[in-house]
Amino acid sequence: MTEMVYRLGPGCEVDDVVEGNIYIGKVQGFATFGTFVQLNDKTKGLLHKSNVKTEKKERDTILVLVNQIRPNGNIDLREVIMEEGSYETKLVSKKVVISKLSDLRNKLGRNITVEADVVQIKQTSGPTIFTVCDEIGTEDAAAFTEAGVRSYPEVQLGDVVRIFGEANKRNNQVQIEVSDMIILRGEEADHVRARINRALEERAEPPTEVEPLVDSEVLRALWPEMRKLAKIVRRAVLTQQPIILRHHADADGICAAVSVETAVLQYIRENGGDPDMDNLLFRRSPSKAPFYEIEDVTRDLDMMLKDNVRFGQKFPLILLMDNGSTEEDMPSYKMTEVYNLDVIVADHHHPDDTIDKYLLAHVNPYHVGGDFGVTAGMLGTEIARLIFPGIEKKILHFPAVAGVADRSEAPELQQYLALIEGKYTIDQCRDMALALDYEQYWLRFNDGREIVKDILNINNAEDRHNRLVALLVEEANTAINEQVETMMPHVKEQVLESGARLFQADVEMFAHRFTFPPPGKSSGEVHDVLCKKYAGEPIVTLGFGPDFAVIRSRGVLMNIPQMVRSMRYEMPGAGISGGGHLIVGSIKFVEGMRSEVIAKMIEKISELGVEQL
Repeated sequence: MTEMVYRLGPGCEVDDVVEGNIYIGKVQGFATFGTFVQLNDKTKGLLHKSNVKTEKKERDTILVLVNQIRPNGNIDLREVIMEEGSYETKLVSKKVVISKLSDLRNKLGRNITVEADVVQIKQTSGPTIFTVCDEIGTEDAAAFTEAGVRSYPEVQLGDVVRIFGEANKRNNQVQIEVSDMIILRGEEADHVRARINRALEERAEPPTEVEPLVDSEVLRALWPEMRKLAKIVRRAVLTQQPIILRHHADADGICAAVSVETAVLQYIRENGGDPDMDNLLFRRSPSKAPFYEIEDVTRDLDMMLKDNVRFGQKFPLILLMDNGSTEEDMPSYKMTEVYNLDVIVADHHHPDDTIDKYLLAHVNPYHVGGDFGVTAGMLGTEIARLIFPGIEKKILHFPAVAGVADRSEAPELQQYLALIEGKYTIDQCRDMALALDYEQYWLRFNDGREIVKDILNINNAEDRHNRLVALLVEEANTAINEQVETMMPHVKEQVLESGARLFQADVEMFAHRFTFPPPGKSSGEVHDVLCKKYAGEPIVTLGFGPDFAVIRSRGVLMNIPQMVRSMRYEMPGAGISGGGHLIVGSIKFVEGMRSEVIAKMIEKISELGVEQL
């Protein structure tokens, strides 16, 4: 009969050792009275020198028979010699109770076993830190081999592992001091992964009691997709997936993004996140254009890859707000596809359905019969409430600020204004919007998190908020008035066959450059002056530079994205690109074709009908 030799599995202790059985061990060290033999990382015995039969060195494999287990837990061993192939080996698995990560605070100083998904691996100058996630929470597990040496190099991001160790506190944070870690495979891994996924799906589901703040057919129709987007964000937080939020750098985009930023950061902290890690788990970045430019995605990919190498982070979830819906986003989406990134969008620009194949969720009012009047700031506030309802009071005025900033004429704006009656007036909302536009111009690509909080009064520092907004509005209006006064004498007018008035403003030759307001806003301010002067008449304003034009329209049946597409087809040598809303947008072209492009734009606008105002 073949002899049985046992291998003591991870987590096994003295209670799992049986007298008279033979075990595979490793030589740990030597003393004058004998040899110490490890049966596993937790359990060792003494091989008395009288029971040594062969010469060994440290870490050599050895077969030992258990002579006696003493009452104090000491194990007496005797070396046995057996030829290879003359015995079978059997793993002794300890039947352990699997602890949940959320229970660690109640088990400090005790040995525990957890089964979890590896979501981050960071090598420090000392231990390797594995961040792991189970169905209840996320915690760190510290494993030490040598200073700065990667422990368990076979363990990779996304592996399901069983960790044996002791629950401890370090720098006031709970963590597991790892004694052993094994990768689960096959059905065992599938079972644990399925169990974790089921729990995460349930935890990530937005609260069912949250409904839109206002009575809106558009928002009600969009609600399932908004819940889907919010769930993806919540799950990213629960699984330690970093989030990069990109948004258009105007007041509407800022309101959309900051509302979600406020909700996500609070949700991170509510789920055990470290406030000092905010910048690693969540980043908000403004985009100059109302679409995801190649410059933006390149910056994000560069940062993402560095964080993956330096901090062992997962690749991020990309959330685009007040951009992301148009054909212009396609080149960047192709870049995200190379890295298999998750991308979600909440936008109110006219959507192009060719980009949907790149997105996990796409919230846009046009999908349900709405239009750009339901602004990104309105969408962002509602999505933020679905992510973390507790921030509602802080952001209740954001939809109104965003609505007046984007000159929304949707009925939803009046309802959002009614919600904050007695707290903020419409003029105060306009002032906050202008202050955001002015300050973001000087912030360039920076998020200005704390300044923006003061402008939007998130911190409830009323005196500082009032003084800051008043100062910024005064500076912005001074700059705008000077720009408009300089430009107006040079604005050219013509009346189209449709009866619409078309105005041309050269923002390159007759406006201050590299200062506030930028060309787009300068054109918009000139357009507002002309709309007041010619009240009740259809008006189009073209503000153009050497290789771009911005378009503002009132009362003309305009579809700027469609016009850009047709011009690109008809003028292949002009390098045309652009888009935006139906009646507000921009177009780029090569400088040598400026005259031809502007002439073609005017020709197309002349063919459009007008509304009855």
